[in-house]
Amino acid sequence: MDNVNKTLYIPLYGKAFVSRKGCILTDKKAEEIWAAEGFVLKGKSASKWLAYYMGIRAAVFDDWTRRQVDAAEDAVVLHIGCGLDSRVLRVHTNGCMWYDVDFAEVIQERCKYYQDTQQYKMLAGDVRDSSWLQKIPHGKQAIVVMEGVSMYLSPAELQAWLADLDAKFEQVAILMDCYTPLAAKLSKYRNPVKDVGVHTVYGIEDPAMIGSERLRFYQEHEMTPQCYIDALSGMEKRLFKKLYAGNFSKKLYKLFEYQKGNHGISV
Repeated sequence: MDNVNKTLYIPLYGKAFVSRKGCILTDKKAEEIWAAEGFVLKGKSASKWLAYYMGIRAAVFDDWTRRQVDAAEDAVVLHIGCGLDSRVLRVHTNGCMWYDVDFAEVIQERCKYYQDTQQYKMLAGDVRDSSWLQKIPHGKQAIVVMEGVSMYLSPAELQAWLADLDAKFEQVAILMDCYTPLAAKLSKYRNPVKDVGVHTVYGIEDPAMIGSERLRFYQEHEMTPQCYIDALSGMEKRLFKKLYAGNFSKKLYKLFEYQKGNHGISV
């Protein structure tokens, strides 16, 4: 895999770590894959604090996706940059057609652990060349999950991707985590993705500057809700909150939702 693709091991480790500890989320698939892959993380990417953060981030995305899927009637789920994640098993499809999308070599690796079904498909695709969207049937509604993806796309590439979604679907709901420009700048010095060889990332200054007249910024979500921080024990809870949920951290990492159409089911 190239260096960007190797970043998938950081959240995989986090989900396996918290699942083994019995906190935040249960992900036996992550435990299985992490044990089988034997990938070695180094430096900050192997930190237990980052592992807790990855587990919380995954749980937040799960909660949002579950709400969208439970309220959907005729929707497709596009899980962009799926890596080896088992969100489709944690959330379930509830009758929606679910597509896990990532680079071809990632999907090839993923096929070792997952199989297509009638309601679940794996697709090789890159949001910077969304010709693969032609394989998705035109539908009324799309639920788009972009966890750990936007920071590898330039603002122009992200804008083009949202325009493609706007043209494809009547209704769209997107959740994506983003770096701020400050986080992108500081990543030269302290970002754990450097431990797997990634050196170029991007930040978003104003979420309202990305999108279109119809597919627009809707609201910001909490990255580290207190309910998940409370799953940690005393001293770990206090240290994690200082490292990943304090005022400085909130200046670095954001969670943005975009919507098109009369979707309106988020809280």
